[in-house]
Amino acid sequence: MVQPPNKRQKREDYRSAHKGEDSEKLPQKKFYRQRAHANPFSDHQLEYPASPFLMDWSSFYPAYISSVGGDMAYERNESKIQRGEIAAMTKEVEVADIGCGFGGLLVALAPRMPDTLLLGAAIQPPWLLFTDRKFLGMEIRTQVTDFVQDKIRALRNQNGSNRLYQNIACIRANAMKFLPNFFKKGQLSKIFLCFPDPHFKARKHKARIVSITLISEYAYVLKPKGIVYTITDVEDLHKWMVRHFSNHPSFEQISEEEENCDNCVQVMKVETEEGKKVERNNGTKYTACFRRLEDPPWPSY
Repeated sequence: MVQPPNKRQKREDYRSAHKGEDSEKLPQKKFYRQRAHANPFSDHQLEYPASPFLMDWSSFYPAYISSVGGDMAYERNESKIQRGEIAAMTKEVEVADIGCGFGGLLVALAPRMPDTLLLGAAIQPPWLLFTDRKFLGMEIRTQVTDFVQDKIRALRNQNGSNRLYQNIACIRANAMKFLPNFFKKGQLSKIFLCFPDPHFKARKHKARIVSITLISEYAYVLKPKGIVYTITDVEDLHKWMVRHFSNHPSFEQISEEEENCDNCVQVMKVETEEGKKVERNNGTKYTACFRRLEDPPWPSY
């Protein structure tokens, strides 16, 4: 007697059947199961550019490939130019969602910032109404990244006539190790850190997405007056992030009044998967935002 396929086999069959499909049907999350967190210090066999000038964004934002010939905005690897592997882009990524999870924030912000490129970076270790930016989600968990990419593909197919969701993308990356490999100095205007892994044990605090070293990297890729948005349901982690950002010379905390007027904060509270779960459980959400300060002038001797 043939036994029914187990859950893992069902997931593999589903994803194999829908791989590369130009369907308008949204993917089902149950077929993309993944552990809640990944070890950011492990070797995940990730691909990353040697420098942000060698990053090819064309496959992530095909609607923003430049049709103009000649010199490109980025310095490129000569061998890749000859093979046609790198294309010029009309815009740069300006907003990064680090640890984007299942992409709820990316999808919510995309229509509000239609010409801004956003990137979701999945590692589970803009002022709204602005235009001309890209959004990126960065996620380290393989199946979560696949889900977000399939969801973005389906949303683009559903909105082919109005070009919605062409400005968001998700890559599998470890932002704790390789953030400067993707973004040049002062490139980003916003970074989102939504419900990061709290790593409760003291010996695990080094794996938190907020530390003095990592904040320095956020300062490097953020342009002056850029904003880091943080949200968590763990009060201890909230205090940790506030303390570390407040003690860093490149950031100042935004006042509660200004924070309440920022539409991004409101979207961040209600559109992420974790935010919705906290809402269902009547939990508390702690938010804090930090502005990138201007670098002081070099002393003259």
